Amino acid sequence: MRHTRLLVIAVLTSAGLLTTVSAGTAAAAGTAAAASHRTAAAASCGVTWGSLPKTGTGGGNHPLTNVRTGRHDCFDRMVLDIRPGTPAGSASYHVRYVDKLYQDGSGRPIEVAGGAVLEIVASAPSYDPETFEPTYAGRAGKALPGVNLTGYKTFRDARFGASYEGTTQLGLGTRARLPFRVLELGDRLVVDVAHTWASSR
Repeated sequence: MRHTRLLVIAVLTSAGLLTTVSAGTAAAAGTAAAASHRTAAAASCGVTWGSLPKTGTGGGNHPLTNVRTGRHDCFDRMVLDIRPGTPAGSASYHVRYVDKLYQDGSGRPIEVAGGAVLEIVASAPSYDPETFEPTYAGRAGKALPGVNLTGYKTFRDARFGASYEGTTQLGLGTRARLPFRVLELGDRLVVDVAHTWASSR
């Protein structure tokens, strides 16, 4: 009987059947390891920002020169580039989720794609306050120039609202109402929106 079992094992091995079973087991283990890695990566994000409105009271009023975006492991990022100048100072800002974006000044509704909309208002006009020459080519209700959100996990749309009374208003469409933070970095104002609430647990 023992001789018969050994003979069967030898036949199966030569046919590659035992190797196939082993490879399947390895593949299952690899899938489990990958899932475990993804869970650990999400936990390492440590997002604790929340989704309530955020306000900064910086004294800067230098003009906006560009808006750009970037993708990161735990969040999508929008950067408002502001012209450096004297006196130095970060722009004040108010960032909040709104049911609908209404253009500052006119009150006209602006359609922004996505499951939720962040309104960003910063004391960085899209024109030079001294010469009134444009410094950023945003157009009311239109997509932000040069911003392509294809492949982003959280961002869905980015629209120019208005440049009104020394401020610039933007609408940022996101996949859902998700945690966000605002960073003041001198000549940059940064808005990060997390990919998921789960990363905060």
